[in-house]
Amino acid sequence: MSLGRPRVADGVACWNLAAASRVLDVNSRYAYLLWFRDFASTSIVARVDGEIAGFVTGFRRPEEPRTLVVWQVAVAESARGCGVAGAMLDALFDAVPYVNHLETTITPDNGGSIALFIGFARRHFAEIERTELFGSDLLGADHEPEILFRIGPIDRRNHWDDV
Repeated sequence: MSLGRPRVADGVACWNLAAASRVLDVNSRYAYLLWFRDFASTSIVARVDGEIAGFVTGFRRPEEPRTLVVWQVAVAESARGCGVAGAMLDALFDAVPYVNHLETTITPDNGGSIALFIGFARRHFAEIERTELFGSDLLGADHEPEILFRIGPIDRRNHWDDV
């Protein structure tokens, strides 16, 4: 497996991967292409034998540029359970300079994502603050609330040297 910045053309494979997940809100194909054009430096893809096996899309929060917001995480079914999502998240955070917090939103029923981000916080010896960002009153009655996970501050030094 190799990890790296996405290319614009990777947007098509990532769109397919998001749709195949059956849990992600699938954006338009155009949105993934545009994302990888404009936010490639804050996103990452995993490749296995040259094929996209996963992706993380992210961006710096304009009002808080030291915060990396993770928008979507997807892993191909064939690569699940192998640590791909955690490896992508760690590599992405390490690759984005000057950030010391990570934010994402997760619905309460998404145990896999909750475990992923709790694991990230543990690996980085960071606290998690959880608050409701958008409730069903805004998202619609058929959508679970989106809980904001704010992780940090994260010390950018290599913590594993001290363990």
